[in-house]
Amino acid sequence: MTWLLILVGVVANAAASVLVKLSSEGPLDLSNPLAMVGNGRLWLAAISYGVAFLAYAAAVTRLPLNVAHPVATAGAIVLVGACSALMIRETFTPLHGLGYGLLLAGIVVLALTRSPA
Repeated sequence: MTWLLILVGVVANAAASVLVKLSSEGPLDLSNPLAMVGNGRLWLAAISYGVAFLAYAAAVTRLPLNVAHPVATAGAIVLVGACSALMIRETFTPLHGLGYGLLLAGIVVLALTRSPA
């Protein structure tokens, strides 16, 4: 159950980041906040961030903070990187791949520690 909470948090966090990116054709116009009220993708992003926070909050009560936080954060970073390359078609170089691979290796190492909360 604990790792499922981390997974839900990672997916919800990454989904929120992608939705924010897709919410506008260019930079958001902060001078007109009312225009953002009707932006469905921004609302979905806000809800996704809320789900990510709740899943993370539940996970850190079950795992040590020094495992839960880096795994959740790095997991979201890796998933956002994959989504940005595959869905948004942003640049992905071998150096990006190396960086994400190192993050994944860190996630595996931390996940294997299995110390009590």
